[in-house]
Amino acid sequence: MRLNRDGASEVPIPRLPTHNAMELTQGGTQAQIVLGDQIYSLRITRAGKLILTK
Repeated sequence: MRLNRDGASEVPIPRLPTHNAMELTQGGTQAQIVLGDQIYSLRITRAGKLILTK
């Protein structure tokens, strides 16, 4: 068990898969993401925000 500087035990945080939005859109601004039988649209706005719609 690891302790932080306050003496409390630290619980390891699992790493989540990380994806680069520019790679998902292949340098563009839009990509489609499939989940089951649904298709979602991922869009990068001019302000650099992500929008995911069904």
